[in-house]
Amino acid sequence: MGELADYLVQHDDNFRKARLPALYSDFRGQRTLNPDGYNANIAAWRGALTRLASDGQLALLGPDSSILVCKIDNTLLRALEHKSYGQPLALGTVINDAISRREFMPLNEYMKLPQSIYQTGWTSLPWSVVGWAFRQLGVNISSKSEDRLPNGQYAILHNVEAASNRLRSALADKTSKFDLVFTRAQFQQTFATELMEQQRLSDTDFDVLLKYLSRDKNLITYDGTTIKWKSTGDETPVSEEDSSIASIKELTANLKHQSTLLGSRIEELEQEAKTAVARKNRVSALAALKSKKIAEASLATRYATLSQLEEVAAKIQQAADNVQLIKVMQSSTGVLQKLNAEIGGTEKVEGVMDRLREQMTDADEVAAILAESTGAPIDEGEIDEELAAMEDQEKTKEEEAQKQKQAEERQRQEAREAAEAQKRLEELPSVPTETGPERDLTPATETRIQDLSMEEEPERHREKPLPAS
Repeated sequence: MGELADYLVQHDDNFRKARLPALYSDFRGQRTLNPDGYNANIAAWRGALTRLASDGQLALLGPDSSILVCKIDNTLLRALEHKSYGQPLALGTVINDAISRREFMPLNEYMKLPQSIYQTGWTSLPWSVVGWAFRQLGVNISSKSEDRLPNGQYAILHNVEAASNRLRSALADKTSKFDLVFTRAQFQQTFATELMEQQRLSDTDFDVLLKYLSRDKNLITYDGTTIKWKSTGDETPVSEEDSSIASIKELTANLKHQSTLLGSRIEELEQEAKTAVARKNRVSALAALKSKKIAEASLATRYATLSQLEEVAAKIQQAADNVQLIKVMQSSTGVLQKLNAEIGGTEKVEGVMDRLREQMTDADEVAAILAESTGAPIDEGEIDEELAAMEDQEKTKEEEAQKQKQAEERQRQEAREAAEAQKRLEELPSVPTETGPERDLTPATETRIQDLSMEEEPERHREKPLPAS
């Protein structure tokens, strides 16, 4: 089983086991018998090849394939071979269909094309439509050439568009000229791993991408050395100023990288010297210290140069900002002049304001006359009295509600106290019904019985009448 076939089975839902027999079969006959199935198989294979390229799987087959470029040959067929179904029999039809749709474009044709690839023409129509048109004219075109595998390198337009969109997102919030101008080397170094997930674009990929950005999308100006991302309304070619800024950026980046390496080298030499001293190796320690001093001197030189470059870059940036500011002020002056001309000057404004005040005064007088004629004036005292009565009524309602609330609270408190008293009574021990020396009573119980006896004794005496004397 080819490595690419195994990858598709694991990562592409279109290549689930149930569909593999149809995808690897010679489905060219379904073009007329089952158009939906035919188009579904074509789309699945086009998406699979695009995915294999964007995931870096095609680049593993050889140096001629990459993220944005696919090389079609027998090597690709063998890599797509399935252990149960063999090689895809209709891959040639798939590639030719993609070419007819301009989803795959021969690399040489793509790079040499003078006009945008989005300009439509009969060559951009699907092969079935072109064949139908020729048949209507009485011309019979054989489709056998369509079935052969068209060997060669092809730019994959879907991946090129995806890389372009990610680059636009990365530069969307950049406004400074220093952020929008690059040398070719710095551009490639900056975005090599930023445009396709976990993949690195090759030199060929950047050739394809830069051609697309400049010719088909008109997003950059590129003279072969310097790349300028176009800001809004900027159609100027790459200038000497742009080339200087790009060179300064590249040199600054290189010096920072060299400084980082020298710093690491100095730390390593210092450690080597310490190790040599610990081993009593004086010669190695002296050599390491000497190399360290040379590296430190080189690092100091690079820092000095870097400081000068950063100062120059700051001055250039300041000058560029000043130029932009002057342009904005000039355009603003023209706008203000035009608006002031439309206003007509201060005298016209004063006249307008005087007339406005007069009309407002007339409107107030008319309103006052209408108010007098429409009815008797409103008695403000009656309104105050009615408002006071409403306030007293509302205050009375609030006081009654407060009293009701307090009464309910007292009832709840009394209920709680009654419940507590009942609970205490239930906790008291019951009065014994039998007496005798053998019945033991607690002191508290005896005391309570005595109290009860003392309370009942006077009652018994009062029931008996005294004898007559």
